[in-house]
Amino acid sequence: MRVEISYLSLEGYICRLLLWIPSELTGAGITFVRNDAKQFKFCRSKCHKNFKMKRNPRKLKWTKAFRKSVGKEMTVDTTLQFAARRNIPVRYDRNLVSATLKAMQRVSEIRARRERVFFKNRMAGNKERVRARNRKLVAENEHLLPRQRASETMAAEMEEPLEVEAMEVPVQKVKEKKKVKQRMKVGGGMEDNMDVD
Repeated sequence: MRVEISYLSLEGYICRLLLWIPSELTGAGITFVRNDAKQFKFCRSKCHKNFKMKRNPRKLKWTKAFRKSVGKEMTVDTTLQFAARRNIPVRYDRNLVSATLKAMQRVSEIRARRERVFFKNRMAGNKERVRARNRKLVAENEHLLPRQRASETMAAEMEEPLEVEAMEVPVQKVKEKKKVKQRMKVGGGMEDNMDVD
């Protein structure tokens, strides 16, 4: 198995994907060969089209190069050196291949763990910054907020404990009125019909 890196994937590279190309399937992805015999491999047409349009990868926000130049990706780490191309021919050895594959897996685990730590350190204190930015925005645009209703103001005042002196209030008996059902007469006026409890 051969690991090919999509052109413009690590330094000044367009893409951020690795092309895992088995030796029998060398036709995976897109390969562009320039007149000076330099090969450019692309993982998908998006990368290829942006390369043909001569776009600068450091100005495209979705590229690995942009993320590195802005400080969102690890740039100095020992695990990144394993992806460097080595042009030293080595005689095939089954044990060497199995050891290499195990090492590649281990390196990817270490890199993932370091990237998580890097992300956590980069995002430290971000919540406080966002909260401060939101408070500033609300303070600047307070005139756009809906006004508080009178009922809400009264409810807020009612929540505050009031100091009231104890007073005795005389209680009066209130006579209950009986409800009387009335019927309207044809010529006008009302007619008492019956009492309703």
